[in-house]
Amino acid sequence: MKRLVWLERPVWWCLGCASVGLAGVLPVQGSDSAPVDGVTGRYVEARTADVYTGPCFGNSEVNLTGKEAVLGWQVESGFWEGVSLDDLGVAAVVRSESTLGDPHTELTGARALLVVDERASAEQQEALVAMARELTGSLLDEVVDVVSGSVGVALGHHGGGELVAGDIALVRSRSLHEGDHLCGNETVFYPPLAASADAHPGVAIEHSYSGSQLGATWSSPDKRSTFAGRFSLGGPSEDGE
Repeated sequence: MKRLVWLERPVWWCLGCASVGLAGVLPVQGSDSAPVDGVTGRYVEARTADVYTGPCFGNSEVNLTGKEAVLGWQVESGFWEGVSLDDLGVAAVVRSESTLGDPHTELTGARALLVVDERASAEQQEALVAMARELTGSLLDEVVDVVSGSVGVALGHHGGGELVAGDIALVRSRSLHEGDHLCGNETVFYPPLAASADAHPGVAIEHSYSGSQLGATWSSPDKRSTFAGRFSLGGPSEDGE
């Protein structure tokens, strides 16, 4: 939806000139109206703990595993902070002192590295960072570095996907199958770290981070630790306002 601009001059009604009055109260679109913020696209996430697991396993690992994550977005279309982000991506690599996404434990010591699309202009890179912060809340409160690189997110079948963040982070996942059910009580124990994500859990074929900014590197394949799907944020309200 575009911003509507109202005529500032008074509306005077008179006999025989009702059409003039009507023209005075109808909204018109200004030539400088700004686009409404709203983005849609693809999302992939991986952690160092199972997100699809039984409560017995999940509860036993709280604050022992799951302190690291890689997550990324590829915008298909839309604007954020008035800037077009079509086909651009951003990724976050996070390391904390507590299990990420645990609803019963306060997040402590989370530090993040952001990788913004190298094809983006300076203005677009700032908007990508702002979008990632909006989608993750306090998770990205402490960003230790922002670097540019190749960022890409691809989706496969029902939980399968791939996220490439420069040459320092990589996630590849597949969908769950019958052999991935270990106790029979599995559920999505941890929801996605990013808001507005409609994503399916999967199994990490590869999940790695090799950078130097977070004080540690990791490789965590073969875990039921991923999400892949779509995300949306903002856009016109349901009533069109």
